[in-house]
Amino acid sequence: MAIGSGLGGQLGIVAESTYGTYVAPTRFLEFTKESLVLKKTTEQSAGVAAGRLMALSARRVLTQKEVAGSIDMEVTNSGMGLLLQALMGTTVTPAQQESTAAYLQTHNLADSWGKFLTIQKGVPLTTGTVTDKSFVGCKVVGAEFSCEVGGMLMSSWEIDGRDCSESQSLASASYPSRRPFHFGQMAVKTGTFDSEAALDGVRKVSIKIERPMATDRFYAGASGLKAQPIANDLVKITGTIETDYVATTLDDLHTSDAATSLVWEFVGPTIETSYAETFRITLPAIKIDEAPPVIDGFEVIKPSYSFTALYDGTNPASIEYMSTDTAV
Repeated sequence: MAIGSGLGGQLGIVAESTYGTYVAPTRFLEFTKESLVLKKTTEQSAGVAAGRLMALSARRVLTQKEVAGSIDMEVTNSGMGLLLQALMGTTVTPAQQESTAAYLQTHNLADSWGKFLTIQKGVPLTTGTVTDKSFVGCKVVGAEFSCEVGGMLMSSWEIDGRDCSESQSLASASYPSRRPFHFGQMAVKTGTFDSEAALDGVRKVSIKIERPMATDRFYAGASGLKAQPIANDLVKITGTIETDYVATTLDDLHTSDAATSLVWEFVGPTIETSYAETFRITLPAIKIDEAPPVIDGFEVIKPSYSFTALYDGTNPASIEYMSTDTAV
């Protein structure tokens, strides 16, 4: 029996081959919180019947079902590939680095059509029995990454799903050894693409990736379930860099509205030879939107620069992930 609280909960994921068709999870996430729920649309008959004072239970109907919610978790040195692939859209095969145990995943921004997951949640009753909620047809429609002084690299994943089943067998969870990326491994670089230089004074960074999709594709003949969402607007990538005012680099970019390439990376322990655990977001062109420095009393000046990422015409936004994972 499991512990009858959140301590006994679990969350497993796996890629689906057919949208909305359950696959037993093979990877289990060490998450901090989640909010995945089945959302239903109902209609209640309101027909007049002599003497009836309440709506009739038998005439309430369930017309649509869908899944929504989010998953919050630390970004770790292994096991992140499936979520990254579902977010960014590129089909990735980890590339072995020479003959070492290091494998590089390069997730370039692309259309995410055909990328969907089964996410199975185990929710413990107070008795210790763990109930199954298996969400199918799960698309990652957005994600946010953030790290501040003294903290872990955190992530939040926005999910849109097709349906929820409570009749599947709960998969047996297993957790390989993993380490989180953290502030002590963080660097922020700006400049010309592929030759960016480190910024000093950075205290916190957050980057949000939003993938607008038509998530309302409900059609006749589908039992009230949606078809796979389709991208229906440009991808929006925004962020914030919080700093002490140690240099005018970002301030000058705000004034001129010039573009710069941004690299936000975390480099951990060496896997083998010169290859280290790495999580890296590269945005080849960003523009600073606001937050020139202001003086607010006696404290050190701490501007917070908000930015928008744009396409430079050549290089896609990307997330690189170096780990020992031989498969996404």
